[in-house]
Amino acid sequence: MKFQFHGPVELPNGKTTSTDIPKHVFQIAIALILLTVIPLFINRNSHPPLMPSPKIDSDQYGLGSRGFEKKCDIFAGKWVPFPRGPAYYTNETCNLIIDQQNCMKFGRPDTEFQKWRWKPDECELPLFDALQFLELVRGKSIAFVGDSVGRNQMQSLLCLLASVVYPKEITEKYTSDNINFKHWFYADYNFTISTLWSPFLVKASDADPSGHSYNSIMNLYLDKADEAWSANITKFDYVIISIGHWFFRPLMFYENNQIIGCYKCQQENVTALTHYYGYRKAFRTAFRSLVSLKDYKGMTFLRTFSPAHFENGDWNKGGNCVRTRPFTKEELKVDQYIWEMYFTQVEEQRAAAKEGRKRGLQFSLLDITEAMLLRPDGHPNHYGHSPQRNMTLADCVHWCLPGPIDTWNEFLLYMLKGEAQTTFGRKLQRIA
Repeated sequence: MKFQFHGPVELPNGKTTSTDIPKHVFQIAIALILLTVIPLFINRNSHPPLMPSPKIDSDQYGLGSRGFEKKCDIFAGKWVPFPRGPAYYTNETCNLIIDQQNCMKFGRPDTEFQKWRWKPDECELPLFDALQFLELVRGKSIAFVGDSVGRNQMQSLLCLLASVVYPKEITEKYTSDNINFKHWFYADYNFTISTLWSPFLVKASDADPSGHSYNSIMNLYLDKADEAWSANITKFDYVIISIGHWFFRPLMFYENNQIIGCYKCQQENVTALTHYYGYRKAFRTAFRSLVSLKDYKGMTFLRTFSPAHFENGDWNKGGNCVRTRPFTKEELKVDQYIWEMYFTQVEEQRAAAKEGRKRGLQFSLLDITEAMLLRPDGHPNHYGHSPQRNMTLADCVHWCLPGPIDTWNEFLLYMLKGEAQTTFGRKLQRIA
């Protein structure tokens, strides 16, 4: 099964150095290579890992003598057994896992869901190298903008990096809302990770006079970016945007401060619109805001729709997710709404990438949907706890830690390496 809109990671094809290159150009090129590569591999033992780190072959990254890695669609593949899993950490070695995703802490009896790795069809996806990631992002910052599934990915990244160093939480320096906004700082690398809560990306408010609940109606102002993220986003070097599941609740849509329609609002004289309409407009507004912000120079990733796996009923009607192993592609049946959500956001991302190029901005696709469709076994079900959650409801939306969501950050590292290689290649071209 392959999507039509995969965005493969494009890496430049390396070539051997020609003998007619001027000596000063050759010397500069060698210096740049050394400055780029050596920090990624030295002092690997300076921070004792909580679990042994797997050995990484530098040639898998295109950093060896054979030049850059060939093009590969890392997002098309299958899950293969990985008996030594979990590969990086456990809930006992990483104390940053929140209870909502700490499935083993709350009694999940099976561990097989931790013993699979994603295998792209055309290449190998390297294991996550925490030290290499930290060197690539040294002096930079990354923001996860969106809902709690985006925060789930951030929690995964914190635990993956904990094999090298633990961060200091600095949330109180920026906000009093330490539930929906988090900021972590890695002093040794001058690197910051933040999560900015914005489940619709656009301005939103409760429309139900009785207050917020699981299924209460929300007002969405589709032409106004949510200031919770847009007012502070220019300071980030990498921005990962991801939303989805909140768009299935009742919604009232506004544009130019006027009601234009609604989804599941059950109100007379209001035009019925699909949630896809609001979903598309939310991405369009968010992306246009990023393109129009003159001080924004970051690299934007769209993390694609993360599918839920409710079976035996809807989320509020006894649905659960009790499977203990991945689907095979032959077993998989995909609901139409997942395709609609996926293609809607990818179309908007592609339009943003086209506009962004005019300003030198990059909009990339972190395409996790196909891989995660195959992982009904990776959710907390009833083995995740949080103060806000009704424990009679199964959680088949978020992902256990450790678990298949760690693969998202393997994808992210692969893409960051590709961008670093591309930037390096451009520097060499300018010098030559």
